[in-house]
Amino acid sequence: WNVGVLLLLALMATAFVGYVLPWGQMSFWGATVITNLFSAIPYIGQTLVEWAWGGFSVDNPTLTRFFALHFLLPFLIAGLTLVHLTLLHETGSNNPLGIPSDCDKIPFHPYYSIKDLLGFALMLILLATLTLFSPNLLGDPENFTPANPLATPPHIKPEWYFLFAYAILRSIPNKLGGVLAL
Repeated sequence: WNVGVLLLLALMATAFVGYVLPWGQMSFWGATVITNLFSAIPYIGQTLVEWAWGGFSVDNPTLTRFFALHFLLPFLIAGLTLVHLTLLHETGSNNPLGIPSDCDKIPFHPYYSIKDLLGFALMLILLATLTLFSPNLLGDPENFTPANPLATPPHIKPEWYFLFAYAILRSIPNKLGGVLAL
């Protein structure tokens, strides 16, 4: 279970640093807001923010660091996936009924491995088709405007995969309380 949560966090981190890479208005301000959440950590928060930025504001060093992270994090995700599958294979999945069901077990290979391979191939074809024929379909129109620290977009909202965190942060007025609630 813990490895699954680490996988989720690594996927969200990869999505976030990839979102910053187009260097448009929404990605610039998204990077500014999310990295500023670290400033709520007592004593070391501001130092962490400046370290992540590579300076005193979101700029080219930030973009370079996020690009490197966007390249390296998928390797971490692949490793965590292998650990997750190994743990699932050794200990098995949770049984919500609590009834031992050894008679219903089937081998992982070839049943699940072929099913997973087919699902992976279908998703790869779908995503490749989407990115090759309509790369800007899911992009925010505000993000096609080049990053400008002097002009804030009127309607900043996160992507769908960060909406739960956005709701938590908006519901608690204190910055530290919101970060702790996450």
